[in-house]
Amino acid sequence: MKSDVFQKTITKVIDVNLSYLLKLPAGYEKGTGEVPLVLFLHGAGERGTDPKLVKKIGLPEVVDKGDFPFILLAPQCPISTAGRANWIMELDGVSALLKEVIETHRVDLKRIYLTGMSMGAYGAFELASRMPDLFAALAPICGGGCPEKADRLKEIPTWIFHGERDDVIPIRESLDMVNAIKTAGGNVMFTSYPEAGHDSWTAAYNDPEFFSWLLKQSK
Repeated sequence: MKSDVFQKTITKVIDVNLSYLLKLPAGYEKGTGEVPLVLFLHGAGERGTDPKLVKKIGLPEVVDKGDFPFILLAPQCPISTAGRANWIMELDGVSALLKEVIETHRVDLKRIYLTGMSMGAYGAFELASRMPDLFAALAPICGGGCPEKADRLKEIPTWIFHGERDDVIPIRESLDMVNAIKTAGGNVMFTSYPEAGHDSWTAAYNDPEFFSWLLKQSK
C-alpha cells in the first residue's frame, strides 16, 4: 500500500515555513527496521506553497508510480515577493526539516541520499558541501555548483547528469563540477544524454541503474 503525507511544517529550529512531500515506502507503518531516505530538491518551476506541484515532475513523479524502498522527502521552495527565491536561500530551512524527519522516522543514518534537478541541483551541491558527513551519495541533474567547494564533496560518491543540448543551463556547468571533484580526489561519475535538452531528469530518474547505484551507497 502506498503512503503519502502532504503537510506543512514550521520548523522548531529556525521558525521557517516550508511545504513538503513525504512519501513512505510500502510496509513502513508495520515495519521496525531503519530505511534509507532520499532528499529531493525540485527545479524553479515547482516553487510555491502546494506540494502537489512537486509531485508532478522529477523524482517524486517516478516514485509515485511504483514501490521504492526508501523515504522520499521533497520540500518545496517558496516564491518570494520579489520572485527571486532559490534553494541556496532556503537551505537552513531544508536542513532543519531534514533533521526533524530524521528524528521522527526510522531513518538509516548511513544511507541518506541527496539529489536535485536544475535549480535543485545547485541547491544539492551547496547543501552537500555544507553537510558532507551526512550524505551517502549525491546526484545532481542538469545544474551546477561551485568548483571551489569540490574538496568538501570528495568523500561523497557522486553521479552527475546533463543533457548535451541543454539551452537553459549549459552542460559546462556540470562538467566543471565533474573536473573539480576529480581533481580533489573524489569519486564522481558523469552521464550525458546526446539528444536531451534541459530535461535530462526523465532519463536519469527512470533508469533502474540509478536506483541500484544509489541504494548501494553507505557511509
